[in-house]
Amino acid sequence: MNRRVLPERPLPGHAVCLDLRAGGPDDPGAAVRAALDVPQPGGERRFLVVDEAAGLVGHQLLYERLSSYGPAQIVCLAVGARGDRTLRRTLTLRPPAAGVLWLFDTTGDTTGDATGDGAFLRPLVEVLATPEVFDAVLGSLGEVVHGVAVPAVRVLEHDLTDEARARAWRQAVEGLTGPEVPAGSASPEGVPGALALLLGEGVPRSLSGHDWLPAGGRAGSRLVACREALDDAVDGYERVRGVVGLLTGAGRDVDLPGDIERLTEELSRFRTAVADAFGAAGGTRLTAEHRGLLRDRGVELPELPREITRAGIVPALRDHTYELIGQGLPLRSVAARLSALSARTAPAGSASRLARLDAICGPERLRRLGGRYPFTAGGSRPVAFALTGLLALLAGAWPVLGWFLGPAVGALAAGLAHLMLRRRPNRSPDGRIDGGGATGAAPRLAGGVVGGLVGAGLGQFLGPPVWAASAALAVSVVAVLLLALRDWNRAVDDWWARADPEEAGRIMREIHALVVTTAVHDWLFAEVRHHCAAGAGAVARLLRGLAETADAYGGGGRTQDRTSEWGTDPVSEWGPDPEREWDPGTVSGWGPDQASWADEPARPAPGPGPSGGTDSRTGALSWDDWRDDEEDDGWSDMSDEPPVRRQGAPAAAAPPPSPPRAPSPSPRPAPAPTVSVDVPGAAFSAGPAPAWLERRYGDGGPALVDTLLGDLVAGTVLLLDGCWAGIERDPGGAEHAAQGQRLGELLDETRIRLERDAAASPPPPSEGLRDLGALTSLAAFTDRSERPDAARLTGVAPDAVARLLLTEDDPGGTVELCGPEHLRLLSHDPLAARQVRFVPEAMRRGAAGDDIWRGTAEDVVWTGAGRYAGILRLVPLRADVVHTVRAEEAGEP
Repeated sequence: MNRRVLPERPLPGHAVCLDLRAGGPDDPGAAVRAALDVPQPGGERRFLVVDEAAGLVGHQLLYERLSSYGPAQIVCLAVGARGDRTLRRTLTLRPPAAGVLWLFDTTGDTTGDATGDGAFLRPLVEVLATPEVFDAVLGSLGEVVHGVAVPAVRVLEHDLTDEARARAWRQAVEGLTGPEVPAGSASPEGVPGALALLLGEGVPRSLSGHDWLPAGGRAGSRLVACREALDDAVDGYERVRGVVGLLTGAGRDVDLPGDIERLTEELSRFRTAVADAFGAAGGTRLTAEHRGLLRDRGVELPELPREITRAGIVPALRDHTYELIGQGLPLRSVAARLSALSARTAPAGSASRLARLDAICGPERLRRLGGRYPFTAGGSRPVAFALTGLLALLAGAWPVLGWFLGPAVGALAAGLAHLMLRRRPNRSPDGRIDGGGATGAAPRLAGGVVGGLVGAGLGQFLGPPVWAASAALAVSVVAVLLLALRDWNRAVDDWWARADPEEAGRIMREIHALVVTTAVHDWLFAEVRHHCAAGAGAVARLLRGLAETADAYGGGGRTQDRTSEWGTDPVSEWGPDPEREWDPGTVSGWGPDQASWADEPARPAPGPGPSGGTDSRTGALSWDDWRDDEEDDGWSDMSDEPPVRRQGAPAAAAPPPSPPRAPSPSPRPAPAPTVSVDVPGAAFSAGPAPAWLERRYGDGGPALVDTLLGDLVAGTVLLLDGCWAGIERDPGGAEHAAQGQRLGELLDETRIRLERDAAASPPPPSEGLRDLGALTSLAAFTDRSERPDAARLTGVAPDAVARLLLTEDDPGGTVELCGPEHLRLLSHDPLAARQVRFVPEAMRRGAAGDDIWRGTAEDVVWTGAGRYAGILRLVPLRADVVHTVRAEEAGEP
């Protein structure tokens, strides 16, 4: 007997299935106990039992055990033989808690008994296991005589081709994991505020007024001495400059070279004190001992500011990770950014700042600041000679007196030049420091003498009036004084600019800023930075491990031989089989017989069959699209036990299909031609499709990959949400092997839904995610209120389903699962039959499906999951056909 009837794992809330037929489980009692152990949410206990009609009485105790833990609802599929004419059942299988569906033939084949072929019974089991259909059928059985009926069925199946399913799965996994990318660099933009403080070199606002170097400390006192020396130098420069500094004795007691020398020495001492502090607390973790050492060296550290705390780092990392995932970045890209964040925030210690300190205030810069620069005034010597000679010429134009006044103006210019040399600012009053200088006194004297004599000769010859001569003399004297003052100021400013003592002020500010930055980020934030770097690194490693696990899952061949699994598992599994538990650490060790989804062969396009059982490629090819001149592709039979998703055998010649037409009014449609039936989630072996089942395959809709990716991302986020507590406690020691196993379970669950109904049913709700309302970037993944309709997922239009449901209650539209010889056992009262119309909710979701469902019957059962839609008609039996047997009659004590 073919026992591949039960689904390997039902969706949550579906009825638990078990097979009690002969040749099924070796120990039926163990199968019942396993079924009772399967958790069922909501306190509802549904059991779908496949049994032989002749064994219902013998299995009375098993049915009673199903109700031993409380009220249970049981629907029994009693498979009868051709020669059966009566049905004997026990009191346990009576309504309202139980009902029996008596099956004689599941194929529509009139040539032999096909009830033992589970490939044709399994679709019916999957339909009845759906909770909505299960409840509707059980309720309808309670309304018929004895609670026993023979089903008449017409089912449409909308699914994906193997190639479309494998392609969508591969693209979804690739979208989740992404390629390897370089780490890059982290920037303060686009990260939470707590992390931005660690990425930049700014100071929290609450610490902006803190005195990091108190004046009473070692470094602070050096800084004060530097500032005092700089102030003295600037004050002396202001006193030396101008008329007062040149013509009076106000600048005689000013010692600019000494002030600059003292400034250089104090700056060097300040730099040494800071370097000593950097080296004393150069570790990457700040301890109480380090605080004491820094206090001894004049650095006062405050308490950790309120803007950032160690406890707020991991929540900020969580928000940042979710934000990146919400932007659509794959796991490896998010891991790369977190790795860059970890490298950027890792504390390097204050000793690493010594190189920056040398760049700010190195020996070369101090040597240049303390250098001796010459004092030069008067400009070009030829110009000074000519200009002084011209002024002396004007003064010598006074007749007779010009012989004295002309050379006197030249002597005045030379005297002022000599005075500038005597009072030059680069010379200490005591002569200890002297940078030397030149003011051009000799050229001025020579030019004045020559010009004065020439002017006197011209005055004797021209004889200008006294007023003109006196005016020329006044102009010459004033010009000599103004030019001397100009040359003095220029020379003092030029020397001051070359010596540049004010650079020491810039150096002090840079050193102080470096001390503040070091104190905040290398000392005060050391523990926080270490925690952030370790946490970001741990999350990056976790995401890379999850990406590798997903890649190994998607390309390592999770598909197993379901033939053996169905042959040994009489109870549908709720969770992973312990024997099939997947270890993410050994993903490379799969057996050679387990083919990869990415490498599996594409299923050939099934050709259309007769109206009884068809396989259509896509929903776009509706019943009205077939033509008489189309060729049908036939498929030869495959082996009895093929591997899952095996490629069909080469095509064999087959007669062309007949044009589509409405369902035949006869109760026995013609049998379907033999085709390769490789239905995802069922993996039937080769054989004819049931006459009551029409299969329609699509190449995937536009929303399929995005929906799968969204489910995987949402599940990954929920998985990550359970890791933050461990990362908070110990980022370096967090063990993430369990997360790989949970990801495997997530991939299992998502792929099962892909196989079952093209991911039309939503995943379990994300109840464990904390602070979900604040993470608006994840709304696209966590919001389950809107989900694509089945047409956008499978690419198969729901028109055929709508037309089937719009048909009137015509018994000829369904196929009775019994032979012609059993028709006389059925009730001929047309009002006694009950009918259940069922359609997955996903088929009517979306704007595209709203119009076609108008006018459908109000009694349609909208199921939450599944790929089957159709009509299940329950035909009651005559009253004398069903016999209820008590325990005493069954031989029980």
